[in-house]
Amino acid sequence: MPNKSLGQHWLKDRLILEAIVDCADVTKNDTVLEIGPGLGTLTSVLLSRAKNVIAVEYDEELAHKLPAQFPGKDLGVINEDILSYDFTTLPKSYKVIGNIPYYITNKIVRAITETLNPPEICVLLVQKEVAERLASGPGEMGLPTISTQVFFEVSLGPLVSAAYFTPPPKVDSQVVVMTKRPQPLVPTEQQEKFFRFVKAGFSERRKKLRSSLSGGLGISKAEAEAILTRAGVSLDARAQELSIEQWLKICNN
Repeated sequence: MPNKSLGQHWLKDRLILEAIVDCADVTKNDTVLEIGPGLGTLTSVLLSRAKNVIAVEYDEELAHKLPAQFPGKDLGVINEDILSYDFTTLPKSYKVIGNIPYYITNKIVRAITETLNPPEICVLLVQKEVAERLASGPGEMGLPTISTQVFFEVSLGPLVSAAYFTPPPKVDSQVVVMTKRPQPLVPTEQQEKFFRFVKAGFSERRKKLRSSLSGGLGISKAEAEAILTRAGVSLDARAQELSIEQWLKICNN
């Protein structure tokens, strides 16, 4: 039985599972990290296409059962919390695929974007609204969106109705595809400063940016207004309205 406390919802439709793997363009040259393999339905598709699969499963009982389902296959199963997993143990250019629990989606995405060994591509089945937010543009961008898009190009894959899951969740799901950028949109040496400004800007997102920057950075409103003016950003703007390029201009001013 699925464990509700772990956010387990099983997806067994083979065509949908195939479509998820298609989004990552998995080939026989690929090492794939699967997050939360559960009953192994997605694992089965991955093993038919990939060079090898490393499956990280938090549920001890499921992790124990999984290897016996695929005798002779190049499958490594690790009974661990994905949030504690060391991505640097994986080869370069690995891929990440998973049907992940809704309640820790942002934490998982953050772990993937912050690792020193990010994947070439990451394909996750998440809550529809979360997928839309991660792929959104100026006007709807939140801190997780910016933190992801600095390092990855984000697009949307197939929509999956709640009816395909056992038990059905309360909302529909959607595939989000994160493809690593050749270079981050923010240079490495500027990232600490950049994210300090962005976090300050989102500290009071209902307020205008000049107010949230003032409070978040511990500067006067006049100083915040001067920064925005030099960056060519409206004094009436709010944090979610800005593009990454505009945040970078603010950081540089």
